[in-house]
Amino acid sequence: MSVTFSTPTLETERLTLRGPKPADAEIFMAFYATDRAKFVGGPMEPWQAWGFFGTEMGHWIIRGYGMFVVTLKGDDTALGIVGHWYPQGWPETEIGWVLFDPKMEGQGIAREAAEACIDHAWNVLKWDTIVSYINPENAPSIRLAERLGAVLDPDAEYCKPDKQGLVYRHPKPEMAA
Repeated sequence: MSVTFSTPTLETERLTLRGPKPADAEIFMAFYATDRAKFVGGPMEPWQAWGFFGTEMGHWIIRGYGMFVVTLKGDDTALGIVGHWYPQGWPETEIGWVLFDPKMEGQGIAREAAEACIDHAWNVLKWDTIVSYINPENAPSIRLAERLGAVLDPDAEYCKPDKQGLVYRHPKPEMAA
C-alpha cells in the first residue's frame, strides 16, 4: 500500500516553503541530534528523530496542513521547518519555526517564512486563533514572536501541561496595524 499526499507551496521574495519529502530526513535528523534542538524536543537519538520526521509528514496527512520545509529559491536544501502545527491534545493552533543551521539565523529567514504561514493560516486555512508556544529560555524565538506582532498571553494554556512555557498570541489581521 502506498500513501501519498500533496502540500501547497508558498513563495516569498527569497524563499520557497514546500512540504517535507523523504530526502529531507537526513538533515532533519542531523539537526535533532544536536544541542540546538533543545527547545524543540531534542537532542534526540537517530531513531527518535526519524520518528519525529515521520510525525511531521503524518501531520500533513491527518490535518491537511503542517510544517513547511524552508528553502532558498533556486536551492532545494532544507534550511528549517516553519508552519502550521496542531497535534492531538494541544489547546490551540500554532505557527512554529526551527532553523537547522545557526548560520541562517539573523537573516530574516524565519520571520519571512513565518509571515507567509501566518497569512496562509488566516486567509486560506481560516484559523480563528494562532499562537506560538515558546520555551521561556528561548530568547531568539521570543524576539521573533514579538517582531511578528505576537503578544504574550499569560492566561493561555501552554501546549504541554507538565511543562512551563510561554504562549505568544498573533493578532488577527483586522487587529494588526
